[in-house]
Amino acid sequence: MSLIGNLFGASPIRPMQRHMQAAVACAREVLPLFEDMVAGRTETYPDRRKRVDELEHQADDIKHEIRSKLPNRLFMAFERRDILEILDQQDSIADRAQDIAELVDQRKMVVPELLAEAMLDLVRKVIATCEHAGQVIQELDELVETGFSGREVERVRGLITVLNGLETETDELAERVKRKLFEIEDSLGVSTVFWYELIGWVARMADHAEKVGNRMRVLIAN
Repeated sequence: MSLIGNLFGASPIRPMQRHMQAAVACAREVLPLFEDMVAGRTETYPDRRKRVDELEHQADDIKHEIRSKLPNRLFMAFERRDILEILDQQDSIADRAQDIAELVDQRKMVVPELLAEAMLDLVRKVIATCEHAGQVIQELDELVETGFSGREVERVRGLITVLNGLETETDELAERVKRKLFEIEDSLGVSTVFWYELIGWVARMADHAEKVGNRMRVLIAN
């Protein structure tokens, strides 16, 4: 890795891994936020939102660093486009977490009792999915060092398969929460629309995490 950096400029691999770590940190902050929402602790929302904003800004700083320093052509086993596509999906995880915290704080949303258990189950599964995608990205340097061949490739393929399964589970949990939401929509009135949007944003964090893995699968295939 250092040889590549000396010959052709700074490698994007470590910054990509740091960016993913920041994105996963954003996702993790959604759980304590929802725990406060279940308990009705609306006074904590501004601080929760501030923490997500700080982490999202860290992710943005790393993203801008990668984009500004990434050469037009990489002398590696992948194209510049591949790195940017993975980066966009990683960044979307952080963006969705920020959207969630902003909406919750602005509307002071409290989770209805009927949704509480299913909603927390969904959030935990989404975070697990994002964390697993983080594990996939942590293997990127090993893939480069082994020339995208051998047992490391099979290991990463296995991680991606697990990631796909986790994302499917989040889809099922999101569907469960939405069904419960529609059971109480008459009592929620116009707020139903905001809850539906919020559930979608939570689930989409896992969708972006899966797309990180899918882009890695394309790298391996190439």
